[in-house]
Formats: sequence, structure tokens, C-alpha cells
Amino acid sequence: METGSVGIVAPQQHSFGEPLALACGRILREYTLVYETYGELNTERSNGVLICHALSGHHHAAGRHSADDKRPGWWDHYIGPGKPIDTNHFFVVSLNNLGGCHGSTGPASINPGTRRPWGPEFPTLRVRDWVHSQARLADLLGIEQWAAVVGGSLGGMQAMRWALEYPQRLRHCVVIASAMKLSAQNIAFNETARQAITSDPDFCDGRYLELNKQPRKGLAVARMIGHITYLSDDGLGSKFGRELRSGTLEPGVEEQVEFQIQSYLRHQGDSFSGSFDPNTYILMTRALDYFDLAREYDDDPVAAFSHARCKFLLVSFTSDWRFAPKRSREIVDALMHANLPVSYAEIESSMGHDAFLLPNQRYQRIFSTYMHRVAKESALGREQ
Repeated sequence: METGSVGIVAPQQHSFGEPLALACGRILREYTLVYETYGELNTERSNGVLICHALSGHHHAAGRHSADDKRPGWWDHYIGPGKPIDTNHFFVVSLNNLGGCHGSTGPASINPGTRRPWGPEFPTLRVRDWVHSQARLADLLGIEQWAAVVGGSLGGMQAMRWALEYPQRLRHCVVIASAMKLSAQNIAFNETARQAITSDPDFCDGRYLELNKQPRKGLAVARMIGHITYLSDDGLGSKFGRELRSGTLEPGVEEQVEFQIQSYLRHQGDSFSGSFDPNTYILMTRALDYFDLAREYDDDPVAAFSHARCKFLLVSFTSDWRFAPKRSREIVDALMHANLPVSYAEIESSMGHDAFLLPNQRYQRIFSTYMHRVAKESALGREQ
């Protein structure tokens, strides 16, 4: 087993028969959630940590599914023995959200009412719907209160929603590279990505599975658009610059030129379009657009956070222009005015929004120090 790895892991799933009332007004009468767990739940059941994934994430956050598995979980840098979310101390739960396409019930699942794929008929979801379904999973696992709910990007939005919807059920809320709501520019990028998908002739109004088709070209372009926004100008420049993959820029030569960055983006798009469901991408980007933590509190974030009872850690990255440090500082200011304990770190990085997924010594040190404090509290088996 690799040093610091949780080793070989296997997904679990549970089918819930209790209807789930959704924010859109519809009811999902039955659904399945797929999840993984790492570490052991202590006797007091006080060391549980929930990992909330971002837009294209899933349940496989750490370890490998087999000895031949080439890629570990998406947050393997930060989950495992001796890592910030230390599985020697924590029982970690990572799930694929409702509406996902990696085993949990979503648009690609069979609608029990029609015996056909849900497709575009799958209910519109909000972040609070994910939080309510996650609370059901916590009940199943016998966890009355999480030591911490942790998430980056869209996952951070879920963590904040947990603090408002279930204030007594978490002791710490860790919000990384996130915001209380999207900017107009972010919504514009998401809409452009959705248009790329729906404009593909094989989208078929979202019923492509019934017709044995896949709008792969549209989804690939959507992923390319999204991927550009997750990176920074400096990061792209240092990694690719204007290096050529093929062709030449010499005068008098008409050969087709391809830059390395073009090849990289096409690879990212093609790889993603072969493993992700287009309707799920549309559903999740809309949930991201609709999220507004303070909307129901007269647009007053201090009033919103007045419902929280936990401690907070906020982390941002200097080159992240999609979820800029300013957005995290807005959250910190609201928490301070709501008289809630909050720690904040702005990490120097050239890796853009993706920095929250990647190795960074200062990020790791701050994250580890905070989670070590959470672990000490959890070992006491008491609420803080």
C-alpha cells in the first residue's frame, strides 16, 4: 500500500425508500446514493467527516479501486493516514450527490414511473436538496453530528448550507475556494457551457439515451470552457506557453499549426465526455447558478449565518479568478459580524481554481493544523 494512502476501497450504495421533498416542489419517492468511507467510526461516533464534492466530482475521493487502478481518488492528496483529513483519526464519508452520474440516482437512471431514463424529466435540484439527502445518509450511518463538513467550490456551498439547515449536526465547517453566490460572469460561463451541450444535434432535447445517442462533442466543448475557467493565465502560461504540438509558424509555410494548449483542452474534453452524463452537467451547473446563501434572509448574510453554531475555516487562492479571494473574505466578514469563530487563509498559488485539489505546502500545513484541532476535539467525544 502506498504511504499515506487509504489503500484499496470499494463503493457502497443504499436505496432510500422514504420520499424526499425537493425545493422545486416535486417529490423523489425513492433514490439511491453511492458513497465510500475511509477510516473507522469511533465508539462515540464523534469523528465523522463529510466530504462534499464539486461540480464534476463523485464519491471516489481517496484510495484506489484496485491494485491496477492508475488514478487515485480526486482528493487523495488530502485524505489518508497522516494527511490533513487524517484517516487515523477520522471516519471519512464521501458520496456521489443525488442527480449525479456515478451510481447515485440521476438523469441517466431509470424512472420507475416510466421505465425509461429520467433524462430531462429528472427534478431540478438545489444545494439544500443535496444537504437533506446527505443528512439521510448520516442517519443511516448513525452519525448524529459531524466533526466537520468539508467542501471545495460547489462543495463549499454545501458545507455552508449544512451550517444553516442542520446547525446542531456539525462542529466545524470547512469552506475552500467557494462563495455565497455566483457572480454574473460565472453564471455566463455556465450558460455558455449548457448551450454547447444543448446545441449538439445528438442532444435530442435531453432524450439521447432513449435514442442510443450521446452529445459528446457538445459536452466536450462544455468541459473545455469550464476547464479554462478553473486555471489561471500564469498557470497555463508556465505549463504550455505558446509551445507547438505540430506545425510551424515559419513564414511561407501553410501547414496547420496546433498549440500544446489546444491538444490539452481537446484531451480533457474528450476524456470527460466519455465518462459524464450531459443532463447531469446541466443539472449541476444550474444548482450552482441558483445557490444564494442569503436570498431567504433578505439578502443579509449576517442574518443567514446567525443560524449557524459551528466553527469555520475559510481558504482561498490568489490566482483563483472564478472564486476569487474577495468572495471568501465576504464570507469571513459575515461570520465575524455574526459573532462566529472563523479562521481564514489566502494561499499563494498560480494554479487558479484547481489549486484546492493540488499539492501546496502552505495549504497543506494550514489545513492539517486546523483538522488536527478538530481531531483532538473529536477524541474527547464531546461537542465544542
